[in-house]
Amino acid sequence: MASADVPISYCGLPPAPDTLWSRWNLDPILIACLIVCAAAYVFGNVKAARTGQRIPRWRQTTFYIGWTIAAAALISPLCPLSVSLFAARVGQHMILALIAAPLVAAGRPFALAGLLWHRPIARQTAIAPLCASTMFAALIWFWHAPAPYVETFRSTFVYWSMHVTVFGAALWLWTSLIDAPPAGAPRVIVAGLISTVQMGFLGALITFAPRPLYTPHLLTTVAWGLTPLQDQQLGGAIMWVPGCIVFFVISMLILWNDIVRAELAATPAKAVSR
Repeated sequence: MASADVPISYCGLPPAPDTLWSRWNLDPILIACLIVCAAAYVFGNVKAARTGQRIPRWRQTTFYIGWTIAAAALISPLCPLSVSLFAARVGQHMILALIAAPLVAAGRPFALAGLLWHRPIARQTAIAPLCASTMFAALIWFWHAPAPYVETFRSTFVYWSMHVTVFGAALWLWTSLIDAPPAGAPRVIVAGLISTVQMGFLGALITFAPRPLYTPHLLTTVAWGLTPLQDQQLGGAIMWVPGCIVFFVISMLILWNDIVRAELAATPAKAVSR
């Protein structure tokens, strides 16, 4: 049952539990866009190989895995389930931003896009991680504020604006973290910690809110055995815990790699001094 003040959203009416698995999102425009993105990546790799800038095979594999996960998050019954449950919408965002985006980013799609526009593959700038983490944080907070969130149910354009901007910012953030130059490691660590703190803080605010904040779900959670507040608390926890863990782990891995690299660089100097 849909909330009285919200019209039918892009993903359709709230599904019943017994009909969920029949509710796949087979929007031809979405499917065409996904195919075009994959085809552009294939074409970019062909051109990169011709210019001697071929993307390593393992990176190409991560792109295709990430593309598959992103496509599944958008096409699967998770789309209609997100109409019923705030937790499902947050789960969809976390799949896209924390799983699909880093895998796609590891495939270096921005670098290939540059080649398609006859530009050489460029290195990340030193401040890119800080700018990207700030942009990602701003968009996550904006789209999970109650008013913009409601608008994504009222307008297909706003719905896709949310997905495109959040996923695009996540791609930029992960690209800046993964492909940062060695000298930029401190900024990468700070960017990862910023992302950890802001995701945890927003998730905690949503989890501990004393009342339901998201009106589209006021009448749609009962069929799933949850009150609107319980659904909201579950969604906040999904954002809080995985978001903190993923960015914190990445930051610590980068820090550890930086320490190991410094130790290896210092080893020959120590040997010479002896």
